[in-house]
Amino acid sequence: MKKMAIIYHSAHGHTAHIAKHVLEGAQGVSSVDAVLIRAEDITQNPELMVSFDALVFGSPTYLGGVSSTFKSFMDATGRLWRTQGLKGKVAAGFTVSSLPAGDKQSTLMSMFVFAMQHGMLWVGNPFLPEQHQGIAYDEAVNRLGSWSGLMAQAGHGSAADSFVPGDLKTARMFGRNFAETVGRVIEATS
Repeated sequence: MKKMAIIYHSAHGHTAHIAKHVLEGAQGVSSVDAVLIRAEDITQNPELMVSFDALVFGSPTYLGGVSSTFKSFMDATGRLWRTQGLKGKVAAGFTVSSLPAGDKQSTLMSMFVFAMQHGMLWVGNPFLPEQHQGIAYDEAVNRLGSWSGLMAQAGHGSAADSFVPGDLKTARMFGRNFAETVGRVIEATS
């Protein structure tokens, strides 16, 4: 059984809601045991990450980057960088903002660089936008067109579960794809 952690920060519940859908998708893969961990709960003891085979990172996008809470988590992993404790682990990322673009790409790039500095293997978001196949925009998988990671949009000040169906479906598919990829990568390197 492969162990996977979804490490996220959510100030208003939106990122937590997407994290739960990523978890739901991952739990559809029987060979992976996936759990949710709040970034603020692991910042004091980031060494806990070493026990996982795979890590998915999630943060809201604030002013073009990860939240300060998520950045504190990233900064707390310095000891693991020095010992290469996360080298070879499989990683991915997701983010939420209130606008369709919202500079979410910058947030995903920050997570990607973080993973690369730790020697992790990055998995993107491989799904073609379904609106090009005639699916209604709000129902479409990967409607925001992101391949470097999962992007979702929640209206400013909206309820934590206020997402269009396409973003929730994408989150579940992203989680499942990641878990399946973890299985393939770990089997190939064992």
